[in-house]
Amino acid sequence: MPIGESAGADLRDRVVIVTGAGKGLGRAYALELARRGAAVIVNNRWVDQTQPSSADAVVAEIRAVGGRAASNYDAAEAPETGAALVAQAIAEFGRLDAVVSNAGVPETKRLHRQTPEGFQKIFDINFFGAFHLVQAAWPVLSEAPAGRIVLSASSAGLHGGDGMAAYASSKAALIGLVRGLAVEGRPRNLLINAIAPYAVTAMTEAHLAPGLAERMDPAAVAPLVAWLVSEACDVSGQTLVSGGGRVRAAFAVEGPPVTLDGDVGAAVHTAMASEPRETYGDAHQAFAAFMDGRPALVAAR
Repeated sequence: MPIGESAGADLRDRVVIVTGAGKGLGRAYALELARRGAAVIVNNRWVDQTQPSSADAVVAEIRAVGGRAASNYDAAEAPETGAALVAQAIAEFGRLDAVVSNAGVPETKRLHRQTPEGFQKIFDINFFGAFHLVQAAWPVLSEAPAGRIVLSASSAGLHGGDGMAAYASSKAALIGLVRGLAVEGRPRNLLINAIAPYAVTAMTEAHLAPGLAERMDPAAVAPLVAWLVSEACDVSGQTLVSGGGRVRAAFAVEGPPVTLDGDVGAAVHTAMASEPRETYGDAHQAFAAFMDGRPALVAAR
């Protein structure tokens, strides 16, 4: 069954905040969520107020086909924006069921050219913008019947990249936030996941090989986001890579322990090559498996 045809992504009566929703991926998410019945708070900063607001343009698209939406122009990284968005959702639509933190900024700059202030700015937008929204929404979503959170990570946060120290670490921090909060949210049916999207946007179009852009429509990622914010979603703490109508799961894994005996380098290389590689529900499970008393592997000589 194609991803867009999955059952259970009916979003009628649900209210969702989407940041960075004036264009690109965020716009695609907002339109898809509204098409499936959600009321959407469309956030996008309005930098040049001599020009029309991109958030207003998306709201107009949604309302033109009978959907419900409202604009928000606040900077996603401002500490007060998260609380303002939550308050607006409740004032406009009477409830809040899910948030999609999509706003972000790319950067390619090697560390020796990076300033502490520049590094901090990337974190302020990519990580703390998401954190402020999640922290403000958490009490409300904890009381919702099926609260859902989606954070926009990146394959750079999984694998790194040349000149991406600030960007990759800010996105990796989001994955860590998802893993930690998934444990806290389970008893409340509050589920949180990360996506690492591949799509042609203003951020990525200059870096895509010829012929690839037409396969990377932002709309192809939107059905996954719709499912993740729906009551049908039954996964939490996951990082899902998606683009071009495909999805795959990314995992943090650990191999078996190897005895540190004599040649440390040999032990490290044996550990890197050893299987099986396991996933764990949380850090306590990983620690228990590491210290379970079974004999460790011996490094190859």
